[in-house]
Formats: sequence, structure tokens, C-alpha cells
Amino acid sequence: MAEKEMIQRNIEEFSRLQKYMILTSDKESPAYKEMYERYIDLKAILSASGVNVTELDRVKG
Repeated sequence: MAEKEMIQRNIEEFSRLQKYMILTSDKESPAYKEMYERYIDLKAILSASGVNVTELDRVKG
């Protein structure tokens, strides 16, 4: 997979995950905690790939 495709997939996953996180009412639930962990992973991957995540970040966590 080309680097641009990988970045695009990660951006799409980051966006989708944030939508789920915003819709989740219980921030202390195990599901939310798992989503938050993946959110941090994706944020690090995107930052390392040169993507400015502050423009994409809706959770601000």
C-alpha cells in the first residue's frame, strides 16, 4: 500500500472514531476507554506522518 493511501485510511479511521467517541455518553465505559486508546494511537501515527491533527481533532483529548 502506498504511503498516501495509508495516510488516507488513517485519517478516515481517525474521523470515524471521533464520531463514535462524541456519540458515546459514558466517558468512563470500557468501550470509550478502548476508543480513546485507539484515538491516541492514530493521533501519533498521523502526526508522525506529517499530518496536522489539530485541524482534524474534534475530541481534543
